[in-house]
Formats: sequence, structure tokens, C-alpha cells
Amino acid sequence: MTEERLFLRPNAIVEPLVDSFYASLYMTAPVPATMNLAFRQIPLLDSYLLAPDLHYSGSRNPKFRGGFFVGVEERRKDEVEALLAAIRRDRADLIRFAEAIAEAEKIVREGATGYDLRPLYPKLPPELSGLVEIAYDTNNEASLHFQEPLVYKSKAYAEERQSVQLSVETGIERPFVMSTPRLSSPDVLELPIPFRHPGLEELFLSRIRPTTPAALREALELGDAEAARLSGLLVPEPALAADRHVAAGARIRYWGHACLLMQTPEVSVMTDPFISADTGATGRYTYNDLPDHLDYVLITHGHSDHLVPETLLQLRGRVGTFVVPRTSRGNLCDPSLALYLKSFGLPAVEVDDFDEITFPGGKIVATPFFGEHADLDIRAKATYWISLGGKSIYVGADSSGLDPMLYRYVRRHLGAVDIAFLGMECDGAPLNWQYQPLLTNPIPKKMSDSRKMSGSNAEQASAIVTELGAEEVYVYAMGEESWLGHVMATSYNEDSYQLQQIAEFEEWCSNKGVKSGHLLDQHEWHWSQP
Repeated sequence: MTEERLFLRPNAIVEPLVDSFYASLYMTAPVPATMNLAFRQIPLLDSYLLAPDLHYSGSRNPKFRGGFFVGVEERRKDEVEALLAAIRRDRADLIRFAEAIAEAEKIVREGATGYDLRPLYPKLPPELSGLVEIAYDTNNEASLHFQEPLVYKSKAYAEERQSVQLSVETGIERPFVMSTPRLSSPDVLELPIPFRHPGLEELFLSRIRPTTPAALREALELGDAEAARLSGLLVPEPALAADRHVAAGARIRYWGHACLLMQTPEVSVMTDPFISADTGATGRYTYNDLPDHLDYVLITHGHSDHLVPETLLQLRGRVGTFVVPRTSRGNLCDPSLALYLKSFGLPAVEVDDFDEITFPGGKIVATPFFGEHADLDIRAKATYWISLGGKSIYVGADSSGLDPMLYRYVRRHLGAVDIAFLGMECDGAPLNWQYQPLLTNPIPKKMSDSRKMSGSNAEQASAIVTELGAEEVYVYAMGEESWLGHVMATSYNEDSYQLQQIAEFEEWCSNKGVKSGHLLDQHEWHWSQP
């Protein structure tokens, strides 16, 4: 290895994996991760092995985009078979933990009849001993509550499941992350290390400060073959944009999907980071445009298009504080975002509704987030009201305007909004698409289809803008960007209901004198501070 000082390529792709599957929140946080492993990933791989051609063709059919088809060619069937055998052999404790959850929920459904719950504890599977409490709500309905910090310390959380793959952006869409495991490849550097490994921070900091191949080899504990692959990911010069920092005034940049960067000379705040690695493309911001340091990164909720592991990991060492909404603590479908981020080696703090974080010249306030989670009791979700550069900015993410009075309360508490950003994916995926592995008491398809992960429609968005008193409003792209199909797997055409609703909303804005726009790719707002 040479002592030449080099930089990580700006177009490096990074995929954190858990047993070769993309490490989203529900695949990593131990309680839902064991359920996904046992009740989705293993059956999915079993299904693939029965009909690999059907799966591969289904994964490439636009009609089935976002469906659970394993996008691996039949010639690699043996590799999938070996992966499945290794999972069954090496993850027996995790599979048994998921089965224990299903057993325990059945015990609670049948045995918690409104009377004393103490007799049920001896009946619970031993795998859950000390890790769950049974409790009634005020409607006399009982459920399990998990001691999630302890589960991270138990056999249900195995860091040896974790690895990181690095490759170079090709412009070809990657397979859908919820269905297709990542197999080894000659052009991919695989690092069998946990996400919190200190060497990863050194690697990703080398985007902005040079290091030597020898130093990275030592930090990442690489063998000869891995070190040779690493050399292809290093370049002699960075390609950092000269305008990535702000010298005067205030600026907002739109990076795609729900990702915004708000900057003044004193502070930088990013929301739901999802950053393109395709630095050869035009019309979008990429890692080259990222400031060297972000003071705050705000996460609105845990869906994989807002809590994006491949971007999160690459921010190691460059963020002062990740701000995340507080979980309900113990709910099976509501894992802690803070614990998840800390497992990546990232600094995280939790906020409740209307908690404030102040910084020079402004503040961040967490505000309530309604809907979008298929009517499940998920508390780890927040919108944000941000005062920066003399303006108030509302970051609405996928919050649904189910009850406009909520936004009247927000305005009374915090004042009118200058610029609002909203999500209008108003016909989202049904309950079972995301949460089916967590439902130990299955529900009918018709019921699942009625419960969508949806943001606001035109009527709801109009009510939000009215109640907030927003002077400008912008609708996020909803997976329309070409570079995030591997996560979003969305397809629209001019007749799509969502796009029709956005057009209706923009017409309403025009009639009311509200400046509006439907965002796609990069956009910038710049103003002088008072």
C-alpha cells in the first residue's frame, strides 16, 4: 500500500447490510428485525428457490415494481441457497426469538381477559424472560411491551450479522432493497464489520480530508484482496463544490425526496438525508455539494425513504447531532430511532412534540405528525418548525392533514409559516406491504388495503396551508427521482392520482395567491438575513 494521500471517490455507493439484506430500521432494530427475518426474508428466499426464473422476471417487470420478488438470476441460485442455509444455521436464536414473540402474543390474546396479568408471565416463552411486560390500556386491551435497550444487549441482536458493501455508481438502478439480498461480486468491496466500527468513520471522512491507503487498510482491518479493491475507490483529488458552504445570508437547498439543507454562516440543518452518489449526473445535488459539517440532521420518521441507512452511514463524523422523534417505548412496530442511529455510531437525541433546540440566530421545534403509518400506534414521527435566517420553515414530511385544527394549534404556539414543505403521496402502500411480518394475528387483505401509508391529498394540503398561514408551499417529489428507485420503487404517469392531486393543490394555491411548486431534483432559495 502506498503512502499517497487520497480521497474516497465521490461516486462511491455504500450499502449497509444485515445478513445480506439492506439495513433499514425494521431489518436492524432487533425486535422487528427478528420478525422480518423469520416471517418475511426466510419465506421469500424459500419462494425464490422454488421458482428463481419467476422471481427474477417479476423483479424486472414494471407492473410488479415494489413487489416481493428476489432479483437474482437463476445462475446464482446456489448462492441464495447457501445464504438461506447459513441464516437457518447461524441465526437460530433470532428465528426462535421471533417465534417466541408470536407465541407470547397468542398467549396474551387468549389469556388477558381483563383480570390480573401475573399468571401469564410463567407461560411466556423463556426467550422473552426479562425483556417484556404485559399491560392493559384503558380499553382493557392487553399487549406486550419490549424493553428495547435490553433487547439490543440480548441474543436477539447480533452485530456479526452486519456488513457494508462499497462499489462505484454505474447509473444502473440497484435491485429493490426490501426484496433482494446483496450477494458478493468481484467489483464490490465487502467489509464484514459492524456499522459502528471506527474504521468506517475514517473512511467516510476521507471524502473531505485525505488519508493513505495504508491507514485505511489498518483502520478497516483489510486483507490483501480487500485492500486491492479499496484502491479502486480512492482518487487523488476531491471534487467538492466551492459553494457547499454559505458565506452570507440564508439558503435552502432541495436535494430530492424529503431532503432539505438549510444554511446560514452560523448553522446548517438537514432533514431526512437521502443523497445521490451519481456525481456525473446534472440537475441534482450530490455528496460533492454536502458541507463539511452539519450541525443538525432532523429525522421525521423511520420509513426507509426518510431514514436512509446508506446515507446515514456516510455522515459518520460530519454531524453534530441527529434529532429524532421519541418512540412510544416498547411497541413492537415502533422501534427507537435513537437506538438505531446509535448502532450506526451516530450521535442522536430524542425530542417530544414542541421540544425546542436553539442555535445562534434560530431554533428547531418538533411538531406533531399525524397519520401515514397505516393507523398503527407509532409515536416515533415528527414534523419540524424551524426558525432560521429570519424566516420560519415548516417541514411537513409525510404528515397527513387528517385534522386541520392541529395546524391551527401549531400556528398559535409558534406563529405563521413563511415556507412550508409537504408530502402528497396520498395513495401510499397498504399496511401489509411494510408491516405484515409484525402482525402475528393476520388481517384480511381488504382491511390491509384500506389502511394506507399516505400523506395529504389536495384538500388536506390546502387546509394545512390555510391553518399555518404559509406564504409559500412546496410539494416534495414522491420517488419520482430516477436515482432512488431501489428504495422507493414507485411509478407514476400523467394519470396517477397523486399527480392529479398535486395539480389540484397547485391550482388552489394559485387562486389563493400562495406561491407553490412541485419539486424535482435540485432547487434553491436564497435570501438576506435581517
